[in-house]
Amino acid sequence: MPPVHLRQIEPMYPRSLLDNTARSVATAVVAGLCLAACSDTVGAPPSPSFATGNQASERTYRLGIGDKLKITVFGEENLSGATEVNAMGQVALPLAGEVPAKGLAINQFRDAVVRRLQDGYLKTPKVTVEITNYRSIYVHGEVKTGGEFPFKPGLTLRDAVAVAGGYTYRADQSFVLITREGEKITRIPLPSDVPVLPGDNLQVPERFF
Repeated sequence: MPPVHLRQIEPMYPRSLLDNTARSVATAVVAGLCLAACSDTVGAPPSPSFATGNQASERTYRLGIGDKLKITVFGEENLSGATEVNAMGQVALPLAGEVPAKGLAINQFRDAVVRRLQDGYLKTPKVTVEITNYRSIYVHGEVKTGGEFPFKPGLTLRDAVAVAGGYTYRADQSFVLITREGEKITRIPLPSDVPVLPGDNLQVPERFF
């Protein structure tokens, strides 16, 4: 029986059309991956540090670089005075030396000072620690006068935008991006009662319509 020759079937669509379709699909896939990466950066649920309302008031304040303190050692004026959490996250004290402070609650830092002073200097030191000036906040993006600003307890997102001169006409007022120490960039929808904390970096985005 003679061999059967199969005729090559011609494609129903021009090759150029198929190539363009393949390129479009590849572009869509790449765009999807980019959007997914962006959502990982700013679309994740806020961490507990972004608690609101009563939860926010219950959060324990942690010391950070730039916080100014007043340390009083009762009966020891030469060991008392004003100081600051330095760039290494420590506080330099007479006799006690460099005491780690960054990330500690006030009572934890006070206890660390007491232990240092007990180590060969004072038998039963009585120490109090007060915050006299919190570290600054930073507001950037679509605000009129962005930059570094002093923190005040009770500061809200709206207050932070106001101290930076308010929104520009290009600002997207539906959300703000916050970079908080030890956290990823977080997108906070507005309006919101998430409090601003010392050291926060706020970015007001530009709208694209």
